Amino acid sequence: MIPKTFKEVIDLGDGRSISLETGKLAKQAHGSVELRMGNAVLLCTVVSSYKESTMDFFPLTVDYREKFAAAGRYPGGFFKREARPSDGEVLTMRIVDRVLRPLFPSDYKTETQVMIQLMSHDEEVMPDALAGLAASAAIQLSDVPFECAISEARVGRVNGEFIINPSRSQLLESDIDMIIGASADSVMMVEGEMDEISEEEMADAIKFAHEAIKIQIEAQLRLAEAFGKKPVREYAAAKSDETIAARVREIAYQKVYDIAKGGHGKKERSEGFSGVKEEVLASFSEEELEENSGLIKTYYNKVEKEAVRELTLAEGTRLDGRKTDEIRPIWCEIDYLPSVHGSAIFTRGETQALATVTLGTSREANMIDMPTHQGEETFYLHYNFPPFCTGEAYPLRGTSRREIGHGNLAQRALKGMVPADCPYTIRIVSEVLESNGSSSMATVCAGTMAMMDAGIKMKKPVSGIAMGLISDGDRHAVLSDILGDEDHLGDMDFKVTGTEDGITACQMDIKVKGLPYEILVKALKQARAGRLHILEELTKTISAPNEDVKAHAPKIVTKIIPQEFIGALIGPGGKVIQEMQKTSGCTIVINEVDEKGVVEILGTSQEGIDSVLARIESLMFKPAVGETYEVKVIKMLDFGAVVEFLVAPGNEVLLHVSELAWERTENVSDVVNMGDVFEVKYFGIDPKTRKQKVSRKALLPKPEGYVARPPRDDRNDRGRDNRGSRDNRGRDDRGRDDRKPRENRND
Repeated sequence: MIPKTFKEVIDLGDGRSISLETGKLAKQAHGSVELRMGNAVLLCTVVSSYKESTMDFFPLTVDYREKFAAAGRYPGGFFKREARPSDGEVLTMRIVDRVLRPLFPSDYKTETQVMIQLMSHDEEVMPDALAGLAASAAIQLSDVPFECAISEARVGRVNGEFIINPSRSQLLESDIDMIIGASADSVMMVEGEMDEISEEEMADAIKFAHEAIKIQIEAQLRLAEAFGKKPVREYAAAKSDETIAARVREIAYQKVYDIAKGGHGKKERSEGFSGVKEEVLASFSEEELEENSGLIKTYYNKVEKEAVRELTLAEGTRLDGRKTDEIRPIWCEIDYLPSVHGSAIFTRGETQALATVTLGTSREANMIDMPTHQGEETFYLHYNFPPFCTGEAYPLRGTSRREIGHGNLAQRALKGMVPADCPYTIRIVSEVLESNGSSSMATVCAGTMAMMDAGIKMKKPVSGIAMGLISDGDRHAVLSDILGDEDHLGDMDFKVTGTEDGITACQMDIKVKGLPYEILVKALKQARAGRLHILEELTKTISAPNEDVKAHAPKIVTKIIPQEFIGALIGPGGKVIQEMQKTSGCTIVINEVDEKGVVEILGTSQEGIDSVLARIESLMFKPAVGETYEVKVIKMLDFGAVVEFLVAPGNEVLLHVSELAWERTENVSDVVNMGDVFEVKYFGIDPKTRKQKVSRKALLPKPEGYVARPPRDDRNDRGRDNRGSRDNRGRDDRGRDDRKPRENRND
């Protein structure tokens, strides 16, 4: 029996549309939706266990995968099977998770899985911007408790016009690439990169995306209503006890407030809060603790959050004693590591990042092989967050999703400032050595200085800052350069990077509903002031890129050669290029682009680079007909001399015995010898022999009374290997004399 399906279509207003359909696929999932846009098809399912987890947090998993079959491709590797998620897939998971997670009830503790799969790919559709819409639509069709429908949309701007969900080709022309996640009444998440746009332009882009998101949410609600919205499931609500809550508040609130007001460092503050917590626990009997220890700790955490927030709202004072717009002390240092190509330390308060730069050829580019996108990155950044940076010890389990996300943000912040004609592949690695808030922004600052230290001609330096917000509905405080605790206890984490002329990247998570755009613009403007202050501190350490790369760093020279010479440069079996690399000490990479050869020469020795360039020029040398060239004898033969053009070493040509002199030459050595240097005239390709022809005698004065002889046949330079050598009397080594009779020769 054909299942009954339900469908809603979202009109994007420019001839494109998005459809949501349910009832046909994955019906055993608690909610499933098939999303289509063009030829792109996403299948999203949600399943939530009916058994409560023993974990003390909400075990939500958001998984996004792009199937290679969706693009008609095979996975790489031996097993030809999809393996671990790519960085691109992880970034999409994070974008969806950050919007969904806050909307589940805080006391909901059952294992929940949202799975989004790209089943069919369309080159004109970027599926990452559709994943949030598919996820929310699937949840709306389930009985899982969820506060309200949301959606996500990408916004670009081409020729001053905003576009919803632009294609990859449109993004190449766009100065904005942002994904916005929102409910009908609140923006919740912003992630993206920009080409130095203003704060007002960014706010306008967010507003534009939000209007499109509202339409997408309405379609979800219509689909759920038509399908038959399931009643929300019942689950065990969190235990509560107002008597315990009041008791904890009475003991802890003022003590926490006083510690917060003391302006202590992270360690002292943490020890102070831990002491208050222990005092609270000690005030309860063993029986009370055995029954309610978890509840007591929960109430203490609420009291701590309330006290810290009230301090900032009431007195404008923060945990470390700063005012709301004050930046922590900054110190920087460049050229810290002697052997790397560029390095810098950036320290702001108790957050520190050490960035290194490595320079390479296109061979070191980061290869991207996803079903939806194949290519390479010649600028990329890796971010590492080891346990010791927060004073913790835990096992390392590979690169975390958080490290991938923070590294991507810093990469997007900086990549627009790398010149288009930069010949290097650039890899930045940021090691976070201390962390107390906004290590990703410290990475941006350290990365900027490290690139300038490495001699990369950045267009402009970039700085970054993390902004926070504390609001109770009536009062609000926008915080510059937030601490880790302020991120945890606050209502917003808004990271902004940029140059002195505009924003280059941002990442925002808002935890409160209905944040007015006026507060958002205020946060952006306050962020600008903070960014410029940090930028000023950076430029005190290094104001402009170094004039050249370091002495031990490789220099790179790019040479364009005609396509026809690529084979000659490589040589049979790579013999020529391997010999050049061995003798010069350089790395040579050849890429064919637009029917031309792009040769990259990477080396630390200028002499080695120059020798490679000279060899390339030599290989490309084409003598001009009628021109005179200086040559050197490099080989003696019975029928002539092999000479090398001095202007292009390695280019050889046969100077036939008949072209040595006007007089008849019996022995080549009678006229020239090994190592002799002289001039010859170039006549091009001899139509008779189909070989290049040069002449020495053409540059010599013709003897008086000279009578031209009929030209000697070319037997002397054909089939020599088969007929044997010839003595100076014209006899070959088999005793035969095949010279013409004297009377037939001009003597």
